[in-house]
Parts: sequence; C-alpha cells; structure tokens
Amino acid sequence: MQSITLRFLASQSTLPQAGRVPGGTVLRWVDEAGFACASAWAKGPCITEFVGGANFVHPIRPGDLVEVHARLAFTTGASMHLAVEVRSGSIHGQAQQDVLHCVAVYTAVDADEQPRTVDRWTPETPGDMALAERVKAHIDAARAAQ
Repeated sequence: MQSITLRFLASQSTLPQAGRVPGGTVLRWVDEAGFACASAWAKGPCITEFVGGANFVHPIRPGDLVEVHARLAFTTGASMHLAVEVRSGSIHGQAQQDVLHCVAVYTAVDADEQPRTVDRWTPETPGDMALAERVKAHIDAARAAQ
C-alpha cells in the first residue's frame, strides 16, 4: 500500500492545552499513520528512523474530525520515505484545514531487528516526482544540520 489515511474524532478525553490537542499527541498520530503505511509496503515490521519538519499551522480542537494521510514518496534499500499531512475541522460539514505537513522515514526490519530490503517504489507521475524531490531535500537538509 503506497498510502493510507486515518480518520477519527479527536478525543474529548485528550488533555487539551488551552483548548487544543497537544502537539505531542498529533505527532503520535503522524507516527501511527506513517508506521501503518510503511509496514503495509514492507509487508512486515518497521521502525521509525526519522520524523521532521512538522510545522503546526492550525490547532486541532477536541471533537474535531482529523485526517492523517501518509504517502510513500520513494524507497531506498530497506527504507521508506513518506510525506505525512494532517488536516482537521468540525464534523458539522465545514471544510478541513491543514494542521501540519512533515516527512518521515521508516526502516523495514527482520526478526532480529536488522534492516531488510523492501520492494522498490519509484515515483512516475510529475506530482509524485515533485513530492519525492521535496521529501528528499528536506531529509538531506535535516541530516546535514546534525
């Protein structure tokens, strides 16, 4: 599976900070969607290698409908590089708004938690190629800054 979208209501029991769902909770949702997408592509277990570039542009309120979309951008050996976006809005039919966009890298592992090769996925459409370039540029910049 090269993409997955998780849809759910932000829980009223989530401990809100100033009436908002905490950023750490949103990042957990990002990791869950990324993990689900990567594990489906790898047909087995994966570990999170990198999540970066999460810039929150809109809050999520408890009770909002949330969509977390993880999409495979490209693969390299044992790794899957993904673009993840989060959107939310009222369940009363209002348009959803962007919450954040980020990138994530997951590595497929065997029973000994050693990296294992995954099927290759190469972007073919102009949109997929542009997404792959943006994800690669972001990851390269983050690694260079370390």
